[in-house]
Amino acid sequence: MWELDQPKYFIAFVILPVLLFLYIGHYIWQKRKQKEFGDALILEKLAPNTSVFKPFLKLFVVSLGISAIILALVNPKIGTKIETVKRQGVDIVFAVDVSKSMLAEDIAPNRLEKAKQIVSQTINQLGSDRIGIIGYAGAAYPVLPITTDYAVAKMYLQNMNTDMVSSQGTALQDAILLATKSFDNPATSKVLILLSDGEDHEMGYEQAVEEAKAQGIQIITIGLGTEKGGPIPIRYNGTIQGYKKDNAGETVITRFSPATLKTIAEQGNGGYVYGNNTKQVTEFIKDKLSTLQKTEFESQQIADFESQFQWFLFFGFLFLLADVLLLDRKTAWITKLNLFNVKQNEK
Repeated sequence: MWELDQPKYFIAFVILPVLLFLYIGHYIWQKRKQKEFGDALILEKLAPNTSVFKPFLKLFVVSLGISAIILALVNPKIGTKIETVKRQGVDIVFAVDVSKSMLAEDIAPNRLEKAKQIVSQTINQLGSDRIGIIGYAGAAYPVLPITTDYAVAKMYLQNMNTDMVSSQGTALQDAILLATKSFDNPATSKVLILLSDGEDHEMGYEQAVEEAKAQGIQIITIGLGTEKGGPIPIRYNGTIQGYKKDNAGETVITRFSPATLKTIAEQGNGGYVYGNNTKQVTEFIKDKLSTLQKTEFESQQIADFESQFQWFLFFGFLFLLADVLLLDRKTAWITKLNLFNVKQNEK
């Protein structure tokens, strides 16, 4: 296994085409000046030991040296073994509402982006807990199974949008039921964090909450939006083209409904918090998680990643030194071989 420590330095490879461009420009300029100075045959007799091949070889060697130094800056690392790490934590599943109503901008920047912000900040303060992500609208959809890889979780989180679930609505029941199936270790403490504006277009969540509670899952709900509500913007290439309208042609106003979320939190032995202040929400979640018993579990990861930059640095300076030692003159012993059977001028 391998990884790149500083991949941003790959941009330095732009030096190579610039170097080639400058060399070609200098070569053309040099040839023109030589023609102005005199006939090519005369110039060859004046400088018989000047090599035609060596300048190209020097350019190639310099390019190899620069490439090796750039790779040294990138610092490739090689993982030498897989080791099993014991961790203690709880299992957390985030269920994020991705229905169209979450595009309302009654809280900045909009309800969905606020939900992503809350989840991301919560992940930042976790230690060795395992996390999973679910998206739901008219149906629930597994986004990421339980994992300890927080970087991957954040990547999947940022890619969530209102187009990932075709059927619209807010099926809280489906989200809760899918979450109960997402927990893969019956021995761990389990928490479902449900983020929504509370507009539940399908009833029957009570039974799903009871099933979750029977499996020892605590449910924390986070409300997003305002009671005044707001229209649902329709965007094209980032620009608002209009707002969603109903069958009568009236602009749809989506309003925050906290009652359902509060009921779910109460029945789910968790807690409810309003999501307008990210810091307050993350502190609330942190306090709730601190009361739960940590369970030991095992996870495998690549260990002992060793830097390999020194090899590239060595060869980089070696190639640059070779360029300094290479002269533009013909190599004497190659000339003596007379590989192309060129007749030598008699003295």
